[in-house]
Amino acid sequence: MVTGSERRLFGSTLSQTQVDEGLRRYMLRVYNYMGSGLALTGIVAYVVAHTGLYQALFSSGIGFVVMFAPLGIVFFMGAKINTMKPSTAQTLFWVFSVLMGASLSYVFITYTATSIVRVFFITAATFGAMSLYGYTTKRSLAKWRSFLFMGLIGVIIAMVVNIFLQSSALHFVISVVGVLVFTGLTAYDTQRIKETYVESDGQAVMTKKAIMGALNLYLNFINLFVMLLHLFGGARE
Repeated sequence: MVTGSERRLFGSTLSQTQVDEGLRRYMLRVYNYMGSGLALTGIVAYVVAHTGLYQALFSSGIGFVVMFAPLGIVFFMGAKINTMKPSTAQTLFWVFSVLMGASLSYVFITYTATSIVRVFFITAATFGAMSLYGYTTKRSLAKWRSFLFMGLIGVIIAMVVNIFLQSSALHFVISVVGVLVFTGLTAYDTQRIKETYVESDGQAVMTKKAIMGALNLYLNFINLFVMLLHLFGGARE
């Protein structure tokens, strides 16, 4: 015979199990969006680099639009995600991924295929380990926020300054600090995405949250990849 307290305990356990299963499905959705976006970016980058599209884009003013448009999409989605339709958010995410592919096509022209593959797997391993840490740790990573944000701003400012200085030493420092910042952001953002999960959210809200979470993780992965490529990538002769 099951007592009332046992029924309440069983009900609580079942409810928590359902929440955990919902969270796993939600996080899997985030990673699926992110992975699909990265795959699309890689395909577009390869195609643009190995056809006449690269020369056509970056020998004209269109190249600058391609380079800065993804940043505009990120800011727009961040500001309007609560009011836009899920289908609009999905479309913008795919457009963003395509534009990022075009802007990163220089990677296939500048670096050897062997070094690109090597750095990609290093990036994937680092990202996977830090994302897993952010997902599983019971320790709050909220205190990392200020440090990581300051580091990110510092990297951006240093990159702008180095456009004019063209200093190889500063370039190296930027890459090292960038690796540390985006490694930390991977763990922090994963925990934050996990904490934004609410079981009672409707399908539309859940979709938009998953897309924004995927966008944040995508940016961490791409920036980590680029910084590591600067450090370990082998240039074409």
